[in-house]
Amino acid sequence: MRDISIIGIGQTPVGEHWGRSLRHLAYDALHLAMKDAGTERVDALYVGNMLSGEISGQAHIGPLIADFAGLRGIEAVKIEAACASGAAAFRQGVIGVASGYQDVVAVVGVEKMTDDVGSRLTAGLASAADADYETVHGVTFVALNALIMQRYMHEYGLSKGDFANFSVNAHANGANNPNAMFRRAISKETFMRAGVVANPVSLFDASPMADGAAAAIICPTRLAREYTDKAVHVLASAIATDSLAVHDRKNPLWLQAAEDSAHTAYRQAKITPAELDFFELHDAFTIMAALSLEAAGFAKAGQGTRLAVNGDIALDGKLPIATMGGLKARGHPVGATGMYQIVEAALQLRGEAGKNQLPHARLGMTQNIGGSGATIGTHIFKSSE
Repeated sequence: MRDISIIGIGQTPVGEHWGRSLRHLAYDALHLAMKDAGTERVDALYVGNMLSGEISGQAHIGPLIADFAGLRGIEAVKIEAACASGAAAFRQGVIGVASGYQDVVAVVGVEKMTDDVGSRLTAGLASAADADYETVHGVTFVALNALIMQRYMHEYGLSKGDFANFSVNAHANGANNPNAMFRRAISKETFMRAGVVANPVSLFDASPMADGAAAAIICPTRLAREYTDKAVHVLASAIATDSLAVHDRKNPLWLQAAEDSAHTAYRQAKITPAELDFFELHDAFTIMAALSLEAAGFAKAGQGTRLAVNGDIALDGKLPIATMGGLKARGHPVGATGMYQIVEAALQLRGEAGKNQLPHARLGMTQNIGGSGATIGTHIFKSSE
């Protein structure tokens, strides 16, 4: 298996893109990534997307985007793994290059959600849950996360305020990200005053629905210097799964797929969690941030919120998370989110994160969650210096 490096990255601002279609958004990010890599051709294109058929009425988007980007004829397929589609697509690209079947591969995550913010979108998102035993009873993902959060607070004796700094931190970092949907810092008091969506989940516990696209170009590490002197090396790529339904899990308060994929990634990268300089986790809801920190080995069960309360997750903390705003402030265009995480990690490792740049960032990890934890992809990256 060959070592892999990222040689180009691109992204669109996250928001409500009324004037851009799905194909336009994908092209925008892909064009920027290919320009950054200094290449006009790739061997294959993998597209991470969840809702194109349900919301845009457009399936079969691999060749659609390849053709629109002037890449007609190449292998091009859509990869769907709910909200983890971006990480799943990137892993397929890594496998293609590592195996030797392809040399230069483009991966783009794209989602167009705001064309329909009513029942059709809610139903589309709910399709990532168990249709026979969860969705049929009317459960939504906000409701599922509310139930998990309620149980977590009950089991560990926590209050709503214990989750505040996850959102405060995300918005503080998003304020300096030109591509973030929400670029305004908030206070803990603002968090506590937010309206309830599904008790105890409030407006500031949940990430916003959005449109956007992010892309990366990868190739074998031995060829990377032919394209760039700022390559980012892929040290690990892992995906694990769990039951679709939360009630089928041995412990509904533990993300087993996060633990499994993270520890597989640590073994591949030959590092320990303590060596990481930052962690781009999947904070679709504040409860998921706490559970991810625990499952990935940064805190014991029930103690993930302590990292937020103590300020350890801030840019100057022990383990910075959501360094460019995370899902909460950057926005969560579901099928694209995993690629936004990877692009943001690459920016940190290239020293190009602007006001949010971490000093001496060398090792970073991303973790992308599909559904309520049924598919979780973890990647670890290293700077070229």
